Amino acid sequence: MTTKIFMRSLEISHLISFYPIFARNLHFMKKITTILCITTLLLWFFLPAAQAQTQEIMEKNAMTEVCDFLKHCGVYYIATTEGDQPRVRPFGTSVIFEDRLYIQTGKRKEVAKQMLRNPKIEICAYDAAAGTWLRIAATVIPDERREAKLFMLDAYPMLKSMYSPDDDNTLVLYLSEATATFYSFGGEARKVRF
Repeated sequence: MTTKIFMRSLEISHLISFYPIFARNLHFMKKITTILCITTLLLWFFLPAAQAQTQEIMEKNAMTEVCDFLKHCGVYYIATTEGDQPRVRPFGTSVIFEDRLYIQTGKRKEVAKQMLRNPKIEICAYDAAAGTWLRIAATVIPDERREAKLFMLDAYPMLKSMYSPDDDNTLVLYLSEATATFYSFGGEARKVRF
């Protein structure tokens, strides 16, 4: 396509040169044609990368917004399944580590066993003062690295009396393929993904 545009531009430039009235503008026309061709090539080459970078920035912003909302609420609720029975319980940890949103629990708890059996979860948080709430559908992925556990425990030092990055109980998980929907009374729902 770019080659066709360039060739057509050259044809137009040569046609114009046959008319004496346009002859003085030929040099200008060739410059414009060259600039247009270069711009087309640059857009063709760089546009996909720019779109991917924009998507990445939007996902990071969405993740930060979700994490901030969870922290503001203080307590949020995670739903898992045990067979065909849904299970819901309160959580209070959320951090962003290495561009991922993490939560934390203990491996010995039933919730951890449920998430490891079926990693699809839902989270719900409610800000009563603002009349807004958040629902997240995601897949959780365990991260056994010491750095991830230490980052979580440093963010929530009160957990250090129960958990250690070196014990066999601390479990940190990050949310993957997450769709978060913000709701408010009287307002339209807004979805973000990360």
